Amino acid sequence: MIGNMNDFEQVFKEFMLGTPFADTAHDLSHVQRVVKTAKQLATEEGADLDIVVPAAWLHDCVAVAKNHPDRAKASKLAADKAERFLIEIGYPQEKLEGIHHAIVAHSFSANVPPTTLEAQIVQDADRMDALGAIGVSRCMKVGGAIARHLYHTGDPFCSDREPDDKNYTLDHFFIKLLHIESQMHTLAAKKEAKRRTEFMRRFLDELAREIED
Repeated sequence: MIGNMNDFEQVFKEFMLGTPFADTAHDLSHVQRVVKTAKQLATEEGADLDIVVPAAWLHDCVAVAKNHPDRAKASKLAADKAERFLIEIGYPQEKLEGIHHAIVAHSFSANVPPTTLEAQIVQDADRMDALGAIGVSRCMKVGGAIARHLYHTGDPFCSDREPDDKNYTLDHFFIKLLHIESQMHTLAAKKEAKRRTEFMRRFLDELAREIED
């Protein structure tokens, strides 16, 4: 690992502090959690931390709202911006291609398969933050930010209709969140994702109890 990575990380943090975020669910605390998880996974899997760490710090350096028509382009824009920034601060050139790919591939919206271990880890770490208690909290924050209803009053849990997360926050569980566990790449991520998904299912059970007629 690069000897002065701690110095680079401080520069990454300062850069992100000067970057507009898409919403309060994709703020610096989200980035820091992704970095922490990515480091843990990289250590367990033997991945290149010199690629994983900057990619995790910079993966959301371009802000595009969840309901914006250009959302699918956000990770490519972020990867390009991150690469320019890393060149400016003198980050090792040989690491840039791997970092760029890891940032592009992290996004659910972009639908780009991660072809390296490092990209798989960054994607796993980012998606992990959509699960568990923090995942429920972030989902609600995004729903509020884009003025979605909490749930469909006639069929809250999509029993007899197609999920519609453009209008109902709870539907996002059925479209995306409950399926993330099966999309994890690394063994450590699969295990933690299973635990967090079980919590989310318990949350839905409790919500059903509270809102039932």
